[in-house]
Amino acid sequence: MKVENIKAQMRKGVLELCVLGLLSKETMYPSDIIQNLKKNDLIVVEGTMYPLLNRLKRDGYLSYNWVESSSGPPRKYYEITPKGNDLKEELTKAWENLAQTVNFSNSINTTNNE
Repeated sequence: MKVENIKAQMRKGVLELCVLGLLSKETMYPSDIIQNLKKNDLIVVEGTMYPLLNRLKRDGYLSYNWVESSSGPPRKYYEITPKGNDLKEELTKAWENLAQTVNFSNSINTTNNE
């Protein structure tokens, strides 16, 4: 497996947590979510974002409101629900545990006694 493929899988694994984290701070339009993630080196395209947002909404983790736009049709702004906040907290703990495990496994000094 190529390094870039592994990196892509790692990014996919944390995408839900990152989206929930952004939306826990403010309601956002999907392209704003994508821009924020890109600014922080998490490359996401619309073809990935919209299915994720739809799934999170369907599962009750997000809701949305239509907001009039001065430059075109109304826009759908997403916000996190209380259930979404609970999921964010659970995923944050899981991420912290995983990061701790990775850091530990990279820092241990092993010896082969064979």
